Amino acid sequence: MPPFGVSAVANLVPQLEPVPARLPPRRRAPGGGAQPFLKWVGGKGGLLTQLEPLLPPDHARRRYFEPFLGGGAMFFHLGPRRAVLGDMNKELVATYQVVADDVEALIRVLERMAGQHCETHFYATREAWNDGRVRSRVERAATFIYFNRTCFNGLWRVNRAGKYNVPMGRYANPSVCLPERLRAASVALAGAQIKYSSYGDTLESAAAGDLVYLDPPYQPVSATANFTGYNAEAFDEKAQRKLAATFHRLDERGCLVMQSNSDTPLIRQLYARYRIDVVMAARNVNSRADKRGAVPEVVVRNY
Repeated sequence: MPPFGVSAVANLVPQLEPVPARLPPRRRAPGGGAQPFLKWVGGKGGLLTQLEPLLPPDHARRRYFEPFLGGGAMFFHLGPRRAVLGDMNKELVATYQVVADDVEALIRVLERMAGQHCETHFYATREAWNDGRVRSRVERAATFIYFNRTCFNGLWRVNRAGKYNVPMGRYANPSVCLPERLRAASVALAGAQIKYSSYGDTLESAAAGDLVYLDPPYQPVSATANFTGYNAEAFDEKAQRKLAATFHRLDERGCLVMQSNSDTPLIRQLYARYRIDVVMAARNVNSRADKRGAVPEVVVRNY
């Protein structure tokens, strides 16, 4: 295929503070078996049965890259033995690193927080977080999961000042700590590099034969469906075009690339030379109730 002619920009991002050395890889069952431990808007858990037939049949033997990790449903479903995972949400990445490296300490803190959960505790914890009083890496990871399991719709949203501002959800008995799910996730992450980085940096070492799954913030389909991410900066049309340029470069390298995105004219134009399939996804984040429900999404592949 001819080159697209647009160079991708990969801004390097400072890495998190050093973390303890990784433990020796733990025994794991091949082919997945773990599940996401976070609720995540746009997560692919409900789409796996539609996405599975679109994966290359030999995906299990390939090195796996996922630079927009989010809740990690695809990663946990596939259970690759070698993976490079990244995200631009620093707290999300730090949480994955703690799950990988110190899961038992994390479970102990989460169990304590589960016993304390109430409205007063939620808002006191949110205030402490925003004031910088939650400092240790295990406490921060536990607090991140606590917010995710107890806040409105599991959202991670920060304002322009970087302050977490999601209210508490109205759940009768939220599952704050899921010990076995966390332990299974820790085993699944044993063979993965987990990076706080731009997608360009995460994909820098992707080479011929590697499998890359892209699940970026979606191109909005309307003015009322424009939730584009969990960070302070929006993923706008310019960012979509830069991502398309990266897709083309990965194709030229010989990577097998699969991307999920919204079904819009722009996305179809950017990826017109590739295979495009349509799947139906349930969507519940919209300011208008009549716009929620099953909506079409595209899956773009170069194989």
